[in-house]
Amino acid sequence: MQKGFARPGYFFIDRNGIIREKFFEAKYRERLTGNSIISKLFPELGQEVTETVEAPHLQLALEQSDATGVPGTRVTIVAEVRLPPDVHVYAPGAQGYKPIHLVIEAVPQMELKPAVYPASKILYLPAIMEKVAVFDGTFRISQDVKVSSGSEFWGSLGKDGKNFTIAGKLEYQACDKTICYLPTSVPVKWELHVFPLDRTRAPVDIRHK
Repeated sequence: MQKGFARPGYFFIDRNGIIREKFFEAKYRERLTGNSIISKLFPELGQEVTETVEAPHLQLALEQSDATGVPGTRVTIVAEVRLPPDVHVYAPGAQGYKPIHLVIEAVPQMELKPAVYPASKILYLPAIMEKVAVFDGTFRISQDVKVSSGSEFWGSLGKDGKNFTIAGKLEYQACDKTICYLPTSVPVKWELHVFPLDRTRAPVDIRHK
């Protein structure tokens, strides 16, 4: 059925003409937005800060690549964590500690891709002679969200579209040089307005004959 279909995608080519990255999806109805691509290549440029949250022992900025989308759109949501000096949180996989974890609630009309965490640092704890993976300073946790491309969902959007809330929580345990504080969680949310696809046909004189 799909034989001969064009597959939309992106190449990132540097100034020397070398392809550095490519972004193609297996399903033709699933498409990364331009802003989402920019957010992956240049995180400081491709995100819109939607909310700043003061949380115990850290500051949290919530960002998203796009405020609007259409069926099949794949947008990126981000939690940027800013830790004070000498404070760290544990990275996923750290044994015996409460690692930081972005938990997003299921939305029936959205498909959640796996969260992406940055590379961790190894911290040596001399008091217990142990090495553990941590994050410190400022770092970002990102997650792609794909809007349903099903025809039934298309029909439910109406003319003006609908607003969807992507909600969840950030779980973590912060520590400094002398104290490990109690594990905690902070609620997070993003808003995405989904418009119906533009089904207007091309003018008659430029249609394929």
